[in-house]
Amino acid sequence: MLRPRPLARAVALACLAHVPAWGQEAPDEPLAEVVVTATRNAKSVDKIPGAVSVITPRELETQYLLADDPSAALATYVPGYAPSRQKISSTGESLRGRTPLILLDGVPQSNPLRSGSREGYFADTAIIERIEVINGASAIQGMGATGGIINYITKRPRTAGTEYTVNARVSNQFRHDSLDWKTGVSVAHKAGDFDVFAYASVQRRGMAYDGTGRLVGIDALQGDTLDAGGQDLFVKLGRDFGDQRVQLTVNRFYFRGRSDYRTVPADFLRGTPTTSAPGAPPGNPPRNDVRTATLDYRHAALFSGSFTAQLFSQDFTALFGGSNTSTFQDVRLAPLGQLYDQSEIHADKYGAKVTWVRPDLLVPGLEWTLGIDHLRDRSGQRMAATNRTWVPTLDFTSTAPFVQLEYEAGPVTIRGGVRRESAHLKVDTYTTLWAYGGFTVQGGERSFDKAVKNIGAVWRFAPKWSAFLSSSEGFGLPDVGIVLRGVNRPNQSVDQLFDLQPVITRNQEIGVNWRGARGSAGASFYDSRSKLGTVMRINAEGLGVLDRVPTTVRGWEVSGEVRVTRTLAASAAYAKTMGRTALAAGRPMDVALGARSQAPDKLVLAANWTPLPKTQLRVQATRLADRDINIGRTSGPVNLEEHFRGYTLADVAGTVDSRWGRFGFGIENVADRHYIGYYPQSVNFKDPLSYFAGRGRTFSASYTRQF
Repeated sequence: MLRPRPLARAVALACLAHVPAWGQEAPDEPLAEVVVTATRNAKSVDKIPGAVSVITPRELETQYLLADDPSAALATYVPGYAPSRQKISSTGESLRGRTPLILLDGVPQSNPLRSGSREGYFADTAIIERIEVINGASAIQGMGATGGIINYITKRPRTAGTEYTVNARVSNQFRHDSLDWKTGVSVAHKAGDFDVFAYASVQRRGMAYDGTGRLVGIDALQGDTLDAGGQDLFVKLGRDFGDQRVQLTVNRFYFRGRSDYRTVPADFLRGTPTTSAPGAPPGNPPRNDVRTATLDYRHAALFSGSFTAQLFSQDFTALFGGSNTSTFQDVRLAPLGQLYDQSEIHADKYGAKVTWVRPDLLVPGLEWTLGIDHLRDRSGQRMAATNRTWVPTLDFTSTAPFVQLEYEAGPVTIRGGVRRESAHLKVDTYTTLWAYGGFTVQGGERSFDKAVKNIGAVWRFAPKWSAFLSSSEGFGLPDVGIVLRGVNRPNQSVDQLFDLQPVITRNQEIGVNWRGARGSAGASFYDSRSKLGTVMRINAEGLGVLDRVPTTVRGWEVSGEVRVTRTLAASAAYAKTMGRTALAAGRPMDVALGARSQAPDKLVLAANWTPLPKTQLRVQATRLADRDINIGRTSGPVNLEEHFRGYTLADVAGTVDSRWGRFGFGIENVADRHYIGYYPQSVNFKDPLSYFAGRGRTFSASYTRQF
């Protein structure tokens, strides 16, 4: 049930407002309408029953001055997003206590069947025009959005002519080997009905130092953004034919470690975090290799409606670092403790999405959205050095027709629909690793057929004011790979594993928004429940164990921005998340969700100032609150207790436009604060190889020139 008291507090705090392009509009000038496409058809945020965040191009540019990290931008501008790990691994980076579905122009980048938490690095940040975030469970874009949708929208030419852009970025802590640099070139051309946008970049990242001057520990096993480099090649071609458009998009992203540093374990007795030292870790360097291709077709006037079709493919490969962990051992290959190996995830997807939107069909004011999606996903995980199977190939297909109805009657918009998920999973017979017993697991097939529904309403009850109420469901699967690779009993078969049942998440939300000439504000309260959810727990051996237990996440958020003067805007955002689960099915819901699933309470304050024409300056501070949970609680031999000592970080960034181009600068962690990151500080199993401190004071500069 919704509790009015937290919501009332949230509304009372919503006294600030949001302006997309700060310091550039007159006080009495109305705000431009913000349109979101992650809902399958372009919609104003005032007509979407739910909490929506849109990170604008200017906001992205400012945040990338501080850290070239997409998760850092999400943590800054999306209240319910967890703190960035500052690593290539996104473990612990949740959205409202659950897993979001990541998209690139609508193409799924997430790998829910075998997630290695490496899907967050799939494209260069320079090709992203904006980020749309739909908070809360949703099935409108397919499987995996139990926590919401994060859709990265890529750039395309907007004006006629040819424009060349050169950009460069460097950051440094003025210590040995701490230099990062990236350079890229883009071409945007639009002539008549034809347009093309192309981008190529190369980057090299050095090491980082914490607030005490120590080298930050490198995650040689999961992969890291430290001591790494990569490149991106992106091309988008489009052609208009009257009311029709055909567009081809291709992106190839490659990011790889350099193996110049090894991990030095933390010393918990002395209070020393994980650090790094020169030296090559075992195995080949971790890497991400992602290839995405999309063919889009749109017809703006097909049978009096708008028709879109998308064909896509995505090939994802993530290589993890080498280790002689007990899981990798096999006495048939090497003496116990002497076998070094490393795993590699492959996830290949292709599919199609078809959508037709028809306003005023049958009834004036009634808009129909009809469509069907198809997805084929083949995921697996192998041991790269010895070519052993860790996770067998998971052959997954899904077909999902859907219908959405929207009726607008004066100040009220009602939106609802249903999506029928028909999914099929096939797994061949395989043998588990020797460490699990080397058992043969009989292959099998599992099918899932589920209708997921949503309904909501928006009431524009006064000028500049609106309120919404929504109830929506999301459809997902547990990390099937973890379930299957961990089978440690004989005579098991895929089609008998109870743990493969789907995850259905139901999200209820109520909120209020205000949008005026001087800004905007919003507040919402949500209640998200899964009767058969997934909770990842770390056992006494440090291995991940997937529990299928009910989970409930409640929370409230408030955010906004107000223009104080023509040149000064202030903003604030606060999020409180309260997740609960059970030790086992049928047990009381009295265990707090841990850091792997839930973020701490977060407050972000910022001021945007235009001190001189063609200059912009942003000062921001993020406060993560203390969190102590599950005191004295255990699950078998595992201690569930977690402690987090919160911290506050401040940053400064700015740009200056001149006749020679745009110059930018940034200072991350201005106070040079020493801190241990939220996730490594909180998790109950303290791994000395991953007790990472955050970056200390870091200076950055950028240059952009258009021709």
